[in-house]
Amino acid sequence: MTTYENLAPLEPTDAARRFTDPQTWGTFGAQWNSGEQKTLVCCAVYPETHDVKTFVFRCADFSALSFEAGQFITLSPVIAGQPIARCYTVSSSPTRPFAFAITVKRVPGGLVSNWLHDRLQPGDCLRASGPAGSFTPVGIPAKKWLYLSAGSGVTPLMSMTRTAFDMASDLDIVFVHSARTPTDIIFHDELQGMQARMAGLRVLHVCESPGTTVDWQHPIGRLDLPLLSQHVPDFREREVFTCGPQGYMEAVKSLLKDARFDFAHYHQESFDITVLNAEPVIEQAPSLDQASLFTVTLSRSGKTFTMTGTQTVLSAAKKAGAIVPSSCSQGVCGTCKTALLEGTVDMNHNGGIRQREIDKGLRLLCCSKPTSDLVIDL
Repeated sequence: MTTYENLAPLEPTDAARRFTDPQTWGTFGAQWNSGEQKTLVCCAVYPETHDVKTFVFRCADFSALSFEAGQFITLSPVIAGQPIARCYTVSSSPTRPFAFAITVKRVPGGLVSNWLHDRLQPGDCLRASGPAGSFTPVGIPAKKWLYLSAGSGVTPLMSMTRTAFDMASDLDIVFVHSARTPTDIIFHDELQGMQARMAGLRVLHVCESPGTTVDWQHPIGRLDLPLLSQHVPDFREREVFTCGPQGYMEAVKSLLKDARFDFAHYHQESFDITVLNAEPVIEQAPSLDQASLFTVTLSRSGKTFTMTGTQTVLSAAKKAGAIVPSSCSQGVCGTCKTALLEGTVDMNHNGGIRQREIDKGLRLLCCSKPTSDLVIDL
């Protein structure tokens, strides 16, 4: 009788090998792709710390989310009768695309974060735009990684770590997370559990103070060059990914600069919630006649309006009364990604769109200015 114990070992197939390579992360052939909007159903809500919760979703049509570890989706809850868009990193792994999660810190005065914490319950529905963002290890041929995070900046790095764990990767990962106190550490127990079962993962927590924890064994203070050199002496040989508050990321860049780190191997999450309502700064094409008037037609609604070359298509469309999903207005989040059916634009983005999407005719309306009459898929 053939039993599990005496089965002959199988030769790994090419399909199996690709799941151990970070260059293939996110390419699982799922169905909810970048640029699409879906209705999401909240499946579960879990507390992580006293001010952080994880929200688990599935697509209402049961399609799967195709994303790369480190990317984010844009939620658009309706608050006081108005849809409000905010970007949140997917904290779960793309290896589990049918139920995916975001992990949100309650921000004092934060409209959406407080609504999520206080109002969103399992069974509730809301709209969301498909994944975007270039803060991802996909396509980077490295074996040694250093993840540096602080506060809720842990979420994209947690997605990357969960992905490596799920795929039984042989990567060498050092994950250094900073928090105010041990009770503020997000995913503490899960990271410790993964470290115990994944030979290539080492986790280090750094806290400003021990708080009420009496047996804290990890470093106290803030991450600096002596601490990093002591605990990760080979950090100069690693691919570095960092995410956290702006001050933290500036401090990390400063200490790495002092250490003569090669910034060709440095990656930083550039999305900053504080600039959501700022106007994008876009360089002008030298040949663009800014005084020209262009006609823009929205193919689905039939709405037509005129605009100058000094305006972004997004701002002009909103002034004309068009409903256009948007969030950062900086060419970062990808929420306003829309198909340009006819015409040309001058687009200067900040990573919110991939070249393959541009090749398919998609454009970010928030950082695109017309150079001809346009027809847009809205």
